[in-house]
Amino acid sequence: MTDRHILTAVAWPYANGPRHIGHVSGFGVPSDVFSRYQRMAGNRVLMVSGTDEHGTPITVAADAEGVTPRQIADRNNRVIVDDLVGLGMSYDLFTRTTTGNHAAVSQEIFLGLLKNGYVFPQTTLGAISPSTGRTLPDRYIEGTCPICGYDGARGDQCDNCGNQLDPTDLINPVSRVNGETPLFVESEHYFLDLPAFTRALGDWLATRGNWRSNVLNFSVNLLEDLKPRSYTRDIDWGVRVPLPDWRDRDDKRIYVWFDAVVGYLSASIEWARRSGDPEAWRQWWQTPDAGAYYFMGKDNIVFHAEIWPAQLLGYNGEGDKGGTPGSYGRLNLPTEVVSSEFLTMEGRKFSSSRNVVIYVRDFLARYDPDALRYFIAVAGPENQDTDFTWEEFRRRNNDELVAGWGNLVNRSVSMAAKNVGAVPTPGELTDADRALLATTSGAFDVVGDLLGRNRQKAAIGEAMRVVGEANKYLSDQAPWKLKEDPARRDTVLHTALQAISDCNTLLSPFLPHSAQKVHELLGGTGTWSVLPEVQEVTDLDDGSPYPVITGDYGRGAAVWRSTPLAEPGTPLAAPTPVFSKLDESIVEDELRRLRGDDPA
Repeated sequence: MTDRHILTAVAWPYANGPRHIGHVSGFGVPSDVFSRYQRMAGNRVLMVSGTDEHGTPITVAADAEGVTPRQIADRNNRVIVDDLVGLGMSYDLFTRTTTGNHAAVSQEIFLGLLKNGYVFPQTTLGAISPSTGRTLPDRYIEGTCPICGYDGARGDQCDNCGNQLDPTDLINPVSRVNGETPLFVESEHYFLDLPAFTRALGDWLATRGNWRSNVLNFSVNLLEDLKPRSYTRDIDWGVRVPLPDWRDRDDKRIYVWFDAVVGYLSASIEWARRSGDPEAWRQWWQTPDAGAYYFMGKDNIVFHAEIWPAQLLGYNGEGDKGGTPGSYGRLNLPTEVVSSEFLTMEGRKFSSSRNVVIYVRDFLARYDPDALRYFIAVAGPENQDTDFTWEEFRRRNNDELVAGWGNLVNRSVSMAAKNVGAVPTPGELTDADRALLATTSGAFDVVGDLLGRNRQKAAIGEAMRVVGEANKYLSDQAPWKLKEDPARRDTVLHTALQAISDCNTLLSPFLPHSAQKVHELLGGTGTWSVLPEVQEVTDLDDGSPYPVITGDYGRGAAVWRSTPLAEPGTPLAAPTPVFSKLDESIVEDELRRLRGDDPA
């Protein structure tokens, strides 16, 4: 057991609509598995995030509906909150970027960078729509990449080759809003001097040898061509620029991506303010041995392995120009950027407009949340792009969760309930009994090491291998054949139940909903896996209401070690199935929904 401060910084879902299962396979489930394990291992976890609510996509959606950007943000914030709670995401605070607290923290980081000389003014060419006169942000301009020739590069980055771009770099640029060719006009902005961090970022990345190789290699390659990036944008929706001549302007805001990554710090500060100790956040951001782990999809690596570390270095005064830390003091850089690859669906890229999508809420309305969590953990895009198919989801649910883990629990508890009616009293253990218990108790070091290094596929694979050993033990020992030897039967059943208890602990970070059920089936009482809750709060600065996700996770009984079963004689009842078997018809039903032919 350890006692470190662990920051779990989860990518902020964008509030332009509900999230689909591809989103939560990157930022969602992996971050929650990691956080639950770290809490069980005795560490002090602060898991934070919120809805990212600024930027042009929100204003475009608002214009289309004839409502305000805040109304769009309010609606989608609540939808996303409900979805993430349903999935069991154990945030200490899930907030939003439209709070007064977030604006103040974002402005402080900007001013600290400006003071140290890492933000500078420059006149540049900005894109506007010829028909509306409105500014077109970089991400809303597409064209051909001048470096690799990819047709579909954005005005800020080419997703094909990963290089940073400016809209004026694109060949044949067009607006994603209406397809017209943008006009480029002069506009004054503030830029982050990224080249001033080339050395500091390189030195830092050189110490990150434990990262996933795809993330580290991509991050190192970014250093070859760092360019200043615009810190401000011509837009009327976002965090105001905290300068005398800019603060009251309606056409200038901090770029949404720069304020979104500051959200990890602002959410930590908001959590501390709500906790009653406004300085508590410093334990996660300034303690030398604290860990900071950032979870996202691979399209966000640039901002988490380059932009945000540069902002932190600049605020700390640790780039080429030196400087001194701002009023918050020196802030820790990420320990690891934990990026997943992409999840596709039935061989196609997720696309809401093309109906190639299943939203989290629709999934949870029809299937168990742990079934989705299991699929993402065991077959998700941890190291490479992965395809979600309904047939594979059904197979893994039925063959692994139901027939493997669920069947082990149900038949063992059923035999104990039927033959003893309680937790059996064990007799003298045989070599086979001791071997199984050594396997299950010994798995904590192996699985824990993998989870601590964010090798979650390998971790759940090892946990399920142990489940397989327990199933084999039960079949080999055949307690149903030991009616004439009740003492041996009870010893086998007690050994099996202890092994199940160990396996349940190993699987708890992945399957928190069913872990509570198994705990109770084994005669356990109280809360084993704490699930998150929604609380209605008011903005600490302006009093506006909004929901947050939070939870008192310290009251859970789950700890990362083998713990003894309930006392022999503790009543056991006949169990109900832990997981639901899925009929063959669900595959065709879901494919019909995907085609737009919703089944009756």
